[in-house]
Amino acid sequence: MKQQFKDRSTDATENIQFPTLPAKRSETEKMKAVEWLGTKSVRVSEVPKVEITDPQDVLVKITGTTICGSDLHLYHNLFPSGSMHKHDILGHEAVGIVESVGHQVKNIQPGDRVAISFDICCGQCQYCQREEYSLCDRTNPSKEMEAFYGSRSAGIFGYSHLLGGYEGIQAEYARVPYGDHNCLKLSGKLPDEVAVLLSDVACTAWHGNELAKVGPGDIVAVFGCGPVGAAAAMWASFRGASRVIVVDKEQYRLDLVAKNVKNVETVNISKVDVIKTIQKLVPHGVTATIECAGFRFPRDFLHKIQQKLRIETDDSQIIDDIFTVSRKHGRIALIGDYIGFANQFPIGMLHAKSLQLTGGQCFVQKYWKHLCHILENGEADLSWIITHRFPFEDAAKVYKMFDQHEDGIVKCFLKTHTQDTQAQ
Repeated sequence: MKQQFKDRSTDATENIQFPTLPAKRSETEKMKAVEWLGTKSVRVSEVPKVEITDPQDVLVKITGTTICGSDLHLYHNLFPSGSMHKHDILGHEAVGIVESVGHQVKNIQPGDRVAISFDICCGQCQYCQREEYSLCDRTNPSKEMEAFYGSRSAGIFGYSHLLGGYEGIQAEYARVPYGDHNCLKLSGKLPDEVAVLLSDVACTAWHGNELAKVGPGDIVAVFGCGPVGAAAAMWASFRGASRVIVVDKEQYRLDLVAKNVKNVETVNISKVDVIKTIQKLVPHGVTATIECAGFRFPRDFLHKIQQKLRIETDDSQIIDDIFTVSRKHGRIALIGDYIGFANQFPIGMLHAKSLQLTGGQCFVQKYWKHLCHILENGEADLSWIITHRFPFEDAAKVYKMFDQHEDGIVKCFLKTHTQDTQAQ
């Protein structure tokens, strides 16, 4: 796959000082962590404990973590060749208790209970100053990413060397660079299994609604009903959408959302024609669409063959469906993960219907205080998205279970230390 990208490198970031990688490791203390070993192979291993490495670092004792749908891209080894190294630690969503801080950390103290953002920002560069934190200039040293895309986005915990090569936080301890900006202080009001959603799911789902400009009276379609899609549907209803049409191939996921979100209609693409069904429900087209599925699920033979042969990396079929069911001048947000290029992209329909298309990784730090306040005050509830709970040591088994959609799993919570940090 790597050879299919032309080199778009610039020298714009050559003088930037990035966080020190890899993190310092203890010579005497150990921790458990989820290691990537290869395609569909992960395990919980005992490894040297991470330590404070840079003066703005925070060291967090993890009390709970989870597996993201995007972690399955790594599980299936779908990133460009060389992006993953054997024994890389996975994970980018976690909560815990601060154990120690670097001497330049100002706002976080040992003993603070925190959520950790999946994206790593510096808080100081031009993008961070505009609250575009996932575009941070100073946290991703990957020259490969710059070669592929012409620039580098922010680093992400445990999400390949293309996104910085940071140790993941599916572990008993996490080193958090620029801890003042990448840790959110938590009160005791939210249990760990809800607070962990502020690392990614709750904020990414809100980001999709922001990009699609969802507001009162809108008719919204959400494609993909995993944790982010489920949360996106809930936020759309919360923001005043008159109708929310949720699309997925798993009936249990559709049923879960229909049970917990107001004004929801469901479409199972394994049973009906999604375009005809939505056009019948909304003859003039949906106002706004939030895409939460990503590149990994081609439905027709052509796209399956193209991905198998590496003629394309990403599937455009869902995008074609979305463009078709959108009203003229409809608003579309792509927040599912995409990595390369898609054939048969319907660019003519984008132009002919004057569609407004946007997308990208979430600016977690822009939203998480506001969303934490909403959840703490009971204005909205996302606890129903956590359907399964396991001890951290079962992580390898849970990866397989999550990948196979077993037992109605939507989102899991992996509890690490027995220390109780739950709301009283």
